Amino acid sequence: MDTIFNTALDNVVKMRTSVRTYDRQQLTSAVKDQLTQYMHSLSGPFTPKVTFKLLENDQKHNDGKLGTYGVIKGASAYIGASIQKDEPFALETLGYTFEKLVLYAASLGLGTCWLGGTFKKGAFAEAMGVKEDVLFPIVSPVGYPLAKGHLMGSFIRFAAKSNQRKTWNELFFDGNFSAPLSTAAAGRYAFLLEMVRLAPSASNKQPWRIIKAGNTYHFYELKTPGYSDRLGYDIQKIDMGIALCHFHLAVLEKHLQGEFKHLSPSFSDKPTEAHYIISWESVSE
Repeated sequence: MDTIFNTALDNVVKMRTSVRTYDRQQLTSAVKDQLTQYMHSLSGPFTPKVTFKLLENDQKHNDGKLGTYGVIKGASAYIGASIQKDEPFALETLGYTFEKLVLYAASLGLGTCWLGGTFKKGAFAEAMGVKEDVLFPIVSPVGYPLAKGHLMGSFIRFAAKSNQRKTWNELFFDGNFSAPLSTAAAGRYAFLLEMVRLAPSASNKQPWRIIKAGNTYHFYELKTPGYSDRLGYDIQKIDMGIALCHFHLAVLEKHLQGEFKHLSPSFSDKPTEAHYIISWESVSE
């Protein structure tokens, strides 16, 4: 079996956790070069352009000049990601590519932590060079995890339910939204869906819902009403991109044939909050 990160995908997915406390050690030049080169080589099945930048913190004064909300301790560097506003499928593409970068960092033994918001002003926006027509919604610290995690990090992880995941019956369906999909019915795609189930998301809401219809898997976003209102953009579309990343990386690792397509599925029992995103059509059955 070929691997994408020099180890099996499920190992990297399980290796990646949200790290909020770092040991203040600066990234080595070699590691910075690896991260930068990987950022510039990032690609995926979607077309919008995402801009990445490695933002180094000034450690001379407390936690440096980059803001950390008080919940990130000791980080010497951050990764920022920005996109052009209102470009179709931009948020999903950002989620896809940023998660691919996060998983790569995990494969190098580095810690990360998704921080979502709208960084219009302040040190992060200044360091990123954000312009008016650009949305800068995601930052992550990147560095060496402290051997003993900070108590605050454990509390935040508990509050965000970071160690909990929804069951298959809540996420994956067979033919419609009323019939849960079994692992047996998923067949070779069971591994792919399990990688999706283990994907991170804002407040661990896991908004993805996937319906198997023959050889096609339809991805829906189950929006949480009001959740993204204060941000000015739908942060759960970024979560959908993360899910698509996990699914697609598993497709590539398992050498399955198919492609993402925009289709027009229709299900009479579709919840009002469920919004169609994209489909994966398999040609390997």
